[in-house]
Amino acid sequence: MIGKLKGTVDEIGEDHLVVDVHGVGYVAYCGARTLAAIGGVGEAVVLFIETVVREDMIRLYGFASAPERDWFRLLQTVQGVGSKVALAVIGTLSSGDLANAVALQDKAMVARAPGVGPKVAARIVAELKDRAPAFSGAGAEESFGLKRDIGGGTASAPIADAVSALTNLGYARDQAANAVAAAVKEAGEGADSAKLIRLGLKALSR
Repeated sequence: MIGKLKGTVDEIGEDHLVVDVHGVGYVAYCGARTLAAIGGVGEAVVLFIETVVREDMIRLYGFASAPERDWFRLLQTVQGVGSKVALAVIGTLSSGDLANAVALQDKAMVARAPGVGPKVAARIVAELKDRAPAFSGAGAEESFGLKRDIGGGTASAPIADAVSALTNLGYARDQAANAVAAAVKEAGEGADSAKLIRLGLKALSR
């Protein structure tokens, strides 16, 4: 199995790259975000690879980071989600955006991916709610858990009120949730909504 490729870009297609590794060209299928980040033919590239082996083919899927590859694997555990849909989601949303969408049960964000309808998006956020990893760095699990409470309607009243206030000010729900999560980390879970809103606005202004 191939887990990683390090070489130079030999060719860039609509949905794939050819990576030259010591004279051997590997075809790796990639999402739109990964392809857009590639500098150009002849540039050095490192891809994290998922090798899919079936009776009639062996296909490599390439990702810019290990978390993206982890999401690709996890998405395919959802009913009705194959490699094509999983790659479309990864190609549309960053790992952090996808983690937020799952935590906040935001099926509309997932449905932005081409070929992903409302029903599939709803299954993704529902089935991954308790299994999705968080990719936000230090304190990610705590932040993910808090945002999951917000999405599930079980967050404390001050937290829910703070998120509501920030969204009413025009911020997207995931932005508001991230800001309030940062505010809770700074002020503690016992902070009132006014303090969380103030700290949330401070975080959003950075």
